[in-house]
Amino acid sequence: MTHAVFSDLMPSTVSIAQEAPADMAGREALLEAALGPARHRKTSARLRAGRLPAEGLAFTAHDGIHVVGTIRLWHIIAGGVPALLLGPLAVAKSHEGQGLGSRLMRRALAEAAFRGHAAVILVGDAPYYQRFGFSRSLTENLILPGPVEPDRFLGLELKPGALSDACGLVVAAGERAPAANRAARSQSGSRDRLERKAA
Repeated sequence: MTHAVFSDLMPSTVSIAQEAPADMAGREALLEAALGPARHRKTSARLRAGRLPAEGLAFTAHDGIHVVGTIRLWHIIAGGVPALLLGPLAVAKSHEGQGLGSRLMRRALAEAAFRGHAAVILVGDAPYYQRFGFSRSLTENLILPGPVEPDRFLGLELKPGALSDACGLVVAAGERAPAANRAARSQSGSRDRLERKAA
């Protein structure tokens, strides 16, 4: 197994901290700009819908004025095994190519390991995520609740052998978000659908 390197000593004027309520508007604006409304229709979004991120595992990057990066991890059950789902990871266009995505990944994975989590899965570009230790071989016996390109379905063991017995469907397992938050997201999704229909 390839092990990820979680340390990151690269100096930067951008700071990374655990996500705070004051970050929400900036985070949503960043996600809209980086990923667009299509992010709500992805299979991995089904596992996040109506749930809260895993405690202590949501981070934002700030340049002193704006939110310029975000990453979250979520509780799931992966084929009978407790694990985390990573995503979305997004970086502002103004900060692309500066290693910020890697810093967010290393910070989140290091914190997940520190908190005792055993495994992480994600859907993303293998050439990028392999550098952190993610592998397609660890998810071959797992099934996501929707379509996904197999080569983009990757796993990482923070504890050796954590996914060796994982087999079957991946399901959401995190704490449910307050009803008010779920309703707001539902209304936002309805507006997106109406806008697409009218376009």
